[in-house]
Amino acid sequence: MAEILLQMQNITKEFPGVKALDHVNLSVETGEIHALVGENGAGKSTLMNVLSGIYPYGTYTGTIRYDGEECRFRDIRDSTRAGIVIIHQELALVPYLTIAENVYLGNECAAHGVIDWDQTYQNTNQLMERVGLSENSDTLIRDIGVGKQQLVEIVKALSKRARLLILDEPTASLNDEDSDHLLNLLLDLKAEGLTAIIISHKLNEVMKVADKITVLRDGSTIETLDPRRENVTTARIVSGMVGRDLVDYYPKRTPKLGEVMFEVKDWTAYSPTVPDKRVVDRVSLNVRRGEIVGIAGLMGAGRTELAMSVFGRSYGVRISGQLFKDGKELRLRSVSDAIKNGVAYVTEDRKEAGLILDDDICRNISLSSLKRLSSRTTVVDTNREIQAAEGLVEKMNIKTSGIYQSAGNLSGGNQQKVVLSKWILTEPDILILDEPTRGIDVGAKYEIYCIINELVAQGKSVLMISSEMPELIGMADRIYVMNEGRIAGELERAEVTQEKIMHCILQAKETA
Repeated sequence: MAEILLQMQNITKEFPGVKALDHVNLSVETGEIHALVGENGAGKSTLMNVLSGIYPYGTYTGTIRYDGEECRFRDIRDSTRAGIVIIHQELALVPYLTIAENVYLGNECAAHGVIDWDQTYQNTNQLMERVGLSENSDTLIRDIGVGKQQLVEIVKALSKRARLLILDEPTASLNDEDSDHLLNLLLDLKAEGLTAIIISHKLNEVMKVADKITVLRDGSTIETLDPRRENVTTARIVSGMVGRDLVDYYPKRTPKLGEVMFEVKDWTAYSPTVPDKRVVDRVSLNVRRGEIVGIAGLMGAGRTELAMSVFGRSYGVRISGQLFKDGKELRLRSVSDAIKNGVAYVTEDRKEAGLILDDDICRNISLSSLKRLSSRTTVVDTNREIQAAEGLVEKMNIKTSGIYQSAGNLSGGNQQKVVLSKWILTEPDILILDEPTRGIDVGAKYEIYCIINELVAQGKSVLMISSEMPELIGMADRIYVMNEGRIAGELERAEVTQEKIMHCILQAKETA
């Protein structure tokens, strides 16, 4: 029988007005990959924060036994010394330090207070080779992609002699290739004896690597599944997560397309940091009323750059080209101009650019509509602001204790609904959605898909960027494929497949 490395028994954690964890139990065997799944707000990250000492002993009830001994971690340093290392979804790397400096930051190779840089770089190179990272260890973090940054986080964990590695949504920001590389690395590390807990909403990835799967719902343990001993399907996992069978992942919709509402012609933008780099290259596209148009492409294809440059020139320099709405040319010189003309943009990074996490839900929702909610004296009408926020919280089914709850305390799915609410309140005609379901669970995804369908049913137009090809295929009426800043192809709903999307990309690379 396998040795139990970790046991968490009857863990209960409360926040003001909310019981985040309710007698949760988790058991992890040495040398296994154990997946933790559940809807946003189910308590997954909270449980791991309890384990790692971010929520110290005394702020929760229950028992943690690690390697046969009861643990009472006071902070994250205590858990790290025990060999438990957590890698959060938001990477904790310093962009202007080198890979080696990041790996040993706070864990320096030093003697008598003096850092041994030769040892630092030598150790880092050995660990980088172990995870298949071929960069120079003196490369700045800002100069490598997100996939490689995720590997640096794993190198950092290994430098601390981790025995139990916790990964919170490790592939949320990665493309398919980088995701596969990371998952294969986890399997390799498991073969070397490392134990891992992985939190993920991507159930296909969970099925690929997990030896056991524990399902949480509403702060409670529902069940632990063992794919090695029983037939475990994604439908079974989803049923445990949401408490019901989810028959269709994408809500059905009968498109009612009107005339072209929004058109982009010969749109070009250059990088603000590398002036000669053309990040958007003579792009032309259009969206009809009542239509969802997807934009597919690999990471770095220029999709976000296109969206942000169109949205009031919020990214890029030396921008040229034309925008049309209902046949009339738009001149959007600022974000304010975009909002006035009925264009909205939901960012891919809700925490950095979509929300003010320290502020409440009410203010976050009203932030882009203050003029709409103001009286003639330009003072915000508080009653109208409250009514608007409460109405959208109810309509969007945002799980919260009230509109004055801090946005930072919401789960990822509910944060995303707040961002959507903010832009819906501006009453846009064109809504640009950049990775609208990144890092959220299948139940919350379905609710957001329903909201998108409702918007286009009202005659609005949606441009949807997503790195998940099944999502685009399930939701979009047409798909433009981008590669290296250009449109590489256009596919109608009836003909689109993942293979055809990739064929457009590869064909564009060959002719570039």
